[in-house]
Amino acid sequence: MTTAINRVLNCADAMHRIGAPIVDLLIRLALFRVFFWSGLVKVHDWGATLQLFQYEYMVPLLPPNIAATLAAACELGASSLVLVGLFSRLAAIPLLCLSMVIQFVLGAVNPAYNELEHYLWMVLLLSVIIRGPGLLSIDGFLRQRYAPLVTPA
Repeated sequence: MTTAINRVLNCADAMHRIGAPIVDLLIRLALFRVFFWSGLVKVHDWGATLQLFQYEYMVPLLPPNIAATLAAACELGASSLVLVGLFSRLAAIPLLCLSMVIQFVLGAVNPAYNELEHYLWMVLLLSVIIRGPGLLSIDGFLRQRYAPLVTPA
């Protein structure tokens, strides 16, 4: 009985060792795809983007041109960092803020922006912020390379 339990536990550990880095990479890839493509659409037709930010999105506290520029830069830059896994936790924070603005600020004014999809983005971003990008990332490589050199105080 004990050997059967040990086999099951060993199998679960092996699945975690092999599967977790792949799942972390897939999460980062999914986030990149959502945000990077959105940023490309904004940059591709900047005039339409400015009109959307001026007349439809109407983000509070920011002029439309600044809000559009920040959104596009965040979507393109931060999503790229998340994809390669460089400064991933830090890069996921502005994307989380952007998702929260879409869901809770724009969604409060216009029900069209109140979507389950935004909650899913937030959960995936929180996963990157809390758990990190995983082993298959630049952050993971740097951690493996240099973390053994750091001694706790």
